[in-house]
Amino acid sequence: MPKLKTHRGAAKRFKLTATGKIKRAKAFKSHLLETKSSRRKRRLRQPAVVSAGDAARIKRLLPYA
Repeated sequence: MPKLKTHRGAAKRFKLTATGKIKRAKAFKSHLLETKSSRRKRRLRQPAVVSAGDAARIKRLLPYA
């Protein structure tokens, strides 16, 4: 069986945790930040875990992760 190629876009966006869950960054943190509260911006910095339904699709894109 040939080697599988990693989806480079997915590789840059997702990382695996030690327990095998997929970590992602939160959206809405790139611009229009003046109107967002400090609390909201601070919370957007924290990573989030991908939902179980999406995790299977993402794992297909990252065969060696």
